[in-house]
Formats: sequence, structure tokens, C-alpha cells
Amino acid sequence: MYPKKNLSFAVDYIPALVSGLMLTAAFPDTGAYYLAFVALVPLVVLIRAMTPQRAFYAGFVAGFIHYLTLIYWLVPTITIYGGLHPLLGISTLTLLCLYLALYVGVFAFLMKKLDPCPILMPLAGAFLWVGLEYIRTYALTGFPWGVLGYSQDSNQTLVQIADLTGVLGLSFLIVLCNVCLAQIFIYLRPGPGAGSRREIQILVVYTLVLMAAALAYGNFRVRAIDALILNATKPKISVIQGNIRQDLKWDKAFKEATIEKYGSLSLKVAGERPELIIWPETALPFYYGYDTVYSNLVDGYVRTAKTHFLIGSPAFEQGKENPKFYNRVYLLNPLSLVTGTYDKTHLVPFGEYVPFQAYLKFLGKITEQAGDFSVGETSFVPLAFKNHKTGVLICFEILFPNIARQFVKNGADILTTITNDAWFGHTSAARQHFSIAVLRAVENRRSVVRAANTGISGVIDPVGRVLEKTDLFADAAITQAVPALEEICFYSRHGDLLGITALVAICLWFMVKGIKTPFRRTQK
Repeated sequence: MYPKKNLSFAVDYIPALVSGLMLTAAFPDTGAYYLAFVALVPLVVLIRAMTPQRAFYAGFVAGFIHYLTLIYWLVPTITIYGGLHPLLGISTLTLLCLYLALYVGVFAFLMKKLDPCPILMPLAGAFLWVGLEYIRTYALTGFPWGVLGYSQDSNQTLVQIADLTGVLGLSFLIVLCNVCLAQIFIYLRPGPGAGSRREIQILVVYTLVLMAAALAYGNFRVRAIDALILNATKPKISVIQGNIRQDLKWDKAFKEATIEKYGSLSLKVAGERPELIIWPETALPFYYGYDTVYSNLVDGYVRTAKTHFLIGSPAFEQGKENPKFYNRVYLLNPLSLVTGTYDKTHLVPFGEYVPFQAYLKFLGKITEQAGDFSVGETSFVPLAFKNHKTGVLICFEILFPNIARQFVKNGADILTTITNDAWFGHTSAARQHFSIAVLRAVENRRSVVRAANTGISGVIDPVGRVLEKTDLFADAAITQAVPALEEICFYSRHGDLLGITALVAICLWFMVKGIKTPFRRTQK
């Protein structure tokens, strides 16, 4: 009897599993971004007749399946390059997915607890989802990988609303459409929460109006930004993709060969007279300025190329007691003099430092060569080259909208992101990572130039168009005229107001619900 009961229980959650798989299918690199608009329908329909507790379980199942299939690449990353036992790698992935799945579980749970009338169901769902994504972006250092709006990086018209709302605005519209479709489906199969025909008509109308407004705004903004691009200055910028194998990157025997590879690729593009040549994150496998022999080799290439260079390198400074290590980028002028630096401010847990190190020493770090990295200064001052200023986001920092915003508010007319995605191998992680840069470009109306050790490197314009990109695991050197805009858009000025609004709306909703419940009891 118990096996049959357990089988029945499992079958009940198949729609949640389908939702999880469809959510993942909407992200790169399937190209099926449109699935995001229907992916949550099975889950929302499923929970309509469930208790809040079972709704949480359904949401948790959907979330766990989604994140397990989305960030599966974490296992090879930390086992092959981090040296962890495969069992520990699988355990790490499982724990992270369990944490992320909580957000989808809470979404389903609160949908039942709020129990909005059918007419408000799409708005309630959209605000709940966005509020939870906002929390996930910043809670426990933040892990916003897989925020729903990133699935729309290739949906050029719709993505334009990001300069008003950020990526969360896209998530809002996606969930709005999902819940609207779910309510239509529920109405067609009368039962609890089906709503009246009038209610369904109203929610369909306002959903269509909001979507139409977003698309109209997108068309308007594409034309407006294209007009600005037409008259903008366009400095030539070159990106060097050295394609250095991760297992050789820190090998002492390959240091000189690494420098020669980056240097020779840079001299090939120097004839195109770029104003800036960019090397990826920690392109230099030594401490620039400290290891003089290798530093002099780099300086020689810079002086020969006769232009500015932006180069990633580990760095250290002697503190009062112990040295401090940084993940740094150096800006060198044509004379190979350092004119600016930026140290990474948002570090990767267990990749660049070990949180709660006194208790988790056994886990160690993935990053080699240096001790625990320290957090750089959070002034976010752009680095100046010729007549332009660039804000630099190092690897993981591209996930955090506020870092790009601060650079733009401080005068950056171009954004640069440097990374080493060799850790990801041939998985979909590199393409997922690249897609996030598209949203940073649109949110701030700035070109984003991306330099990645093994790819994907490329140039994205302020509309979110990919002007050029490289293949994975290929030596490459590309040069593009990059539009440099100075307009500061609404999102750059004000940030995630939608996320804050969503949290306030949820709190007010619960307050009103809490007041109404005792009032109804006294009426009886």
C-alpha cells in the first residue's frame, strides 16, 4: 500500500517537474527564450487546489529541478579545477540547489497564503517573484545567477525596458504572463479559484496592455538609442582571448609562453590603432610590478603597441600584519606606466575566499597562487584612457547590477568585464555568463566589452546587440569601434526600485489580509 501511496504522491508533482525543466530550457544555450512565458503555468495550475504546505513542496520541486539542470556545470568546475572529490562536488551542487529552490517554494507558499482574488492573481505572482529575486540578489552575499529576466537576452525589443526597471522588470512581465495563462486555463476547467468571466477578461486586458506598452517602449528606445549611437564617439577597442588552459595557467614553466601569446596577439591588432587593448582576468600568472623579469616582458609589448592596455593580474600589498591579496586590473598607458587600478569588490565564496574560515578550512579554495583575496575599495572610480572612462567588472561582478550602475554614475561611458571562464569547460555556463552582460549594457545604455580567457569574448552595444563575439576555446583577437554614450538613464540613477516596490507591496498585502481576517470574524 505504501509504495502505491508514494507513487501517487510523486505523480502529483510531475507538473512542478515540467515547470522546472521548461524554466531551464528558456536560458542559453537552447535559444528557446519564449518558453519562459509558459514555464510556470503547470506549477501555478497545480497549486490552485493545494494547501499552502503542499504548494511549498510543489514550488520546491520545480525550483530544485530548474537549478539542478541550470547550474549542473558547478560539479565539473569544482572537481576538475578545485580538486574536490566528485561526491563532495555533487553534494555542493545539491546544497546550493536546495537553497535556491527555497525561493520558488516560498513563492508557491505565499501565493496560497495571500490567496488573492483571480483578478489580482497575475500581479500578486509577479510582485512575489520579483521581491524574492531581489532578496536572492543580495542575501548571503547574493547569487542572482538564473534570475528569470536573463532568459530574454536575445529578445531585443522586450529587453529595452531594463533601462527603467532593470532585469527584474523582465522577470515581472514573464511571471505576469505565466499567471495570466494559468488563470485562463483554470477558468476553462471550472473549480476552486476559477474566477468569473468578467474577472478573467479584466486580468487578460491589463496583462496585454502592460506587455504591449513594454514592446512599444522597446521599439521607441531602440530608435532613440540608435540615434545617439549614430552621433557618438566610437573608440576602437581590442579584446585579446589567450585561450590558456586552466591546468597550465599557473604552471611556472608556462609563464613566459603565456606573456608571449598575449603580447603577440596584441601586436597583431596594434596595426588597427585601437585606443585600448584588453586582456582577461588574471591574464598575468604572476604579481605584476613585483616579478620584475616577467613584468618587463609585458611592458615591452605595451610600449611596442603604443596604446593603452587593461590587464588582469593577481596583486598583493603588505598589510600591518599579513599581506593582502587582490584580484586586480591594471590600466597601463603607452609608456607602460600604471595610470589606474581596480580591485575586485564582490568576491566569489570558496572561489576567492572561504567564508567562516575558522569552521570551513577543510573546504579550501578553487583559486590557486594567492591566499584569500581581500575586498577592494568600493568607490567604483572609472579608469580613464584617452578621452574615455571605463568601469571594470571582474568576472562574478557582472551579476550585480549595482556595481555597473555605480561606475556609470561616476562617469563611465563604456563598461568592461574581464573574466576567466576556463573553469566552465564546454558547458552552457560560459553562454549563460555572457548573456548577463547584455542586460548590463541595456540597463545602463553603455557598450560592454568582454574579455574572457577561453571565451566567450565580445562587444555588446547599448541596445544589447552583440556586435562581435568569439568562439569558445579559440585563440582570438578582435577589434571593434565601440559606441560611447554619456546619457544616464532612469535605472542607472535609481536602481532596483521595482524590487523594493515588490517587497513593500507584499508586506502591505499581508497587513491588509491580516486586518480583514479578524474583521470578518467579528462580522460573523
